[in-house]
Amino acid sequence: MKAVIQRVKSASVTVDGELISKIGRGLLVLAGIGRDDTEKDIDTMINRILKARLFPADNNGQWKKNVQDVDGEVLCVSQFTLFGQLKKGKQPDFHEAASADTARKLYDYFYKRLGDTYKPERVKNGVFQAMMDVELINDGPVGVDYRSEDAAVTIEIDTQLPKREKSAENKDSSDKKTQTMEFKLPAELLE
Repeated sequence: MKAVIQRVKSASVTVDGELISKIGRGLLVLAGIGRDDTEKDIDTMINRILKARLFPADNNGQWKKNVQDVDGEVLCVSQFTLFGQLKKGKQPDFHEAASADTARKLYDYFYKRLGDTYKPERVKNGVFQAMMDVELINDGPVGVDYRSEDAAVTIEIDTQLPKREKSAENKDSSDKKTQTMEFKLPAELLE
């Protein structure tokens, strides 16, 4: 599962000119379901979203509080395009995204579990597979020093990160390991 989370002052979803959901201070979560994702990935993502320290403390210490600590709201928006890739050509490839049926089932699980884990009344939703207009006001100006309490926050989370390869230096040294074996030769062979 992939998600892009943004710390916002407010965010809303409109479909066909009708306001569907709106939140105040909190997180906008663009959530994409991959073809290999499971409920375990969803649970991992929920934990990361709710525990991520993206808000300043009262004493201006940045990165001290999570959305639960500030009693913030969460707006979830399904976003299969997070799995789009432009490896070849000009058109994106979405082969890594889950099928619509699988994505709907897992996204619905994500939305329900997020509300159950936090507070259902603080978690809002967009409309799955709809053409949504998403508006947001970032919490902080873009381009400010990241250590500043006013920095806009946009974080990508991926539950299926590729495994790190050994560095060339470590790989070379591991290939050169030697083994020592000890054995006794009969005395007549030594004469």
